[in-house]
Amino acid sequence: MPWQNKILAAIDIGTNSFHLVVAKVDDKGIMKVLTRDKEVVRLGKSSTDMKYISEQAMQRGISTLKRFRLICDSFRAEIRAVATSATREALNKEEFITRVFEATEIRIEVVSGFEEARLIYLGVLQALPVYKEKILLIDIGGGSTEFLIGEKGNVLYANSIKVGAVRLTEKYFSEGKFRKENIDEARLHVKSIINHIVRDLKDAGFSAVIGTSGTITNAGMIINAERNPETDANYNYNNFTYDRKSLNSAVKKITSCERISELKSINGMDADRTDIITAGAVILEQIFSELNLEKITLSNYALREGIIFDTINKEHNTLLKEDLGDIRYRSIISLAENCKYDKPHSEHVTKLALKIFGQIKEQYKLTEKDIEYLEAASILHDIGHNLSHAQHHKHSYYLIRNCELLGFNDEEIEIIANISRYHRKSHPKLKHDNFSKLSPKNKERVRKLAGILRIADGFDRGHNCIIRDVEIELTDAGFEFRVSVNAGTNPELEIWGANMRKTLFEEAFGKKVIILQVGD
Repeated sequence: MPWQNKILAAIDIGTNSFHLVVAKVDDKGIMKVLTRDKEVVRLGKSSTDMKYISEQAMQRGISTLKRFRLICDSFRAEIRAVATSATREALNKEEFITRVFEATEIRIEVVSGFEEARLIYLGVLQALPVYKEKILLIDIGGGSTEFLIGEKGNVLYANSIKVGAVRLTEKYFSEGKFRKENIDEARLHVKSIINHIVRDLKDAGFSAVIGTSGTITNAGMIINAERNPETDANYNYNNFTYDRKSLNSAVKKITSCERISELKSINGMDADRTDIITAGAVILEQIFSELNLEKITLSNYALREGIIFDTINKEHNTLLKEDLGDIRYRSIISLAENCKYDKPHSEHVTKLALKIFGQIKEQYKLTEKDIEYLEAASILHDIGHNLSHAQHHKHSYYLIRNCELLGFNDEEIEIIANISRYHRKSHPKLKHDNFSKLSPKNKERVRKLAGILRIADGFDRGHNCIIRDVEIELTDAGFEFRVSVNAGTNPELEIWGANMRKTLFEEAFGKKVIILQVGD
């Protein structure tokens, strides 16, 4: 079914609130929102700095997602749910993810702070005419704050810090009292945490500052209420701008209140944010002060709208001039270059792996996603050499798993890291934690794709790129790999290497592999 006729639902599983948007996107890339919903869940509310999602928070989250599921089903919408800070940091996140799926059949993607920022930027580009501008994007969430520099759809810089409105409230204002000494301590704490962001952005040269999230919007609501006391409750704050002087005035109002009851009396206050607005205001104030910002413009679109457009781009590569596939590929190359990879070897292994893939994909129903994962893993398989040769396959896994691969979600990064991990040495085993936590489908995917990568890597055992081509023919005996080589070269080492690495391929595809040299 064409994407223009699809109804898509995006769920933002945040630290403070869960948000739902159900929408269609027309052939011009314009989003038509069919419904929105929001629930304050406080998933990250605990005394353990969000190391665990409490039982009460899990129940609140599951209850909200059950309701969201009913809404989505009423529209027959395709659902994509993305979880941010509270979930990605929780030691018991797998329990939460599993319980959500069992109760709702909603699969949760856990994204990094960097990927969260990219999705927010993608949403902002649909809401504001800033595509050609170099912008600084700021999103103050419940558990973290995201910073991004973007221009023409390109992410030039992205970073995430572990300070948000809920987290800071739990640390300094958990009793619901907002004493001056606590506010001063919170200010110093935020200042220290954003120090490295300030250094990073010192010479960034952005032309506009865009803000998303409840904290930044609520500050705008308070500022607007002072400017226009009769503002309608349905006022649209998209593209609303306020300056540092106005913000400081709003922050002064907020921080002069010592109790929640006093905060509720402020004109323009969001009643759902009264217990965390002081912390949020302190964060925003310090960002303005330390980065020497003059003004900020609000975007109504953020993570959930970014999810909608990202979903369409992943399937059809059609809505942005800077397509998602390019973003994903460039992120892979960037990691490889940062790890000083052996470019000729990696490119040659990738070429051979994709050639093998192309000749068996139809028979084994391999997909376009499979080829993307294989390509990424082939490019990155040796990046662990930068740390150690002997265990470089394990180091490659670690580097991929803990890097900033824009455009990929947590599950996809885990798949790519596992394929790279098994390009040599041990086959995938259930006793390996990195492999055992994969779904059955992804375990099989890793075994097949790693099997291909192992043979391709064996074919360049000497890192000399002498295997020119590989043709595969299925015979009664199994797969015949017929290799041709560059003139005047001896492929003995390469054929030996492929024979030493072929067992996983044979196990995964259920066929014997016979390797023959053809031609000169």
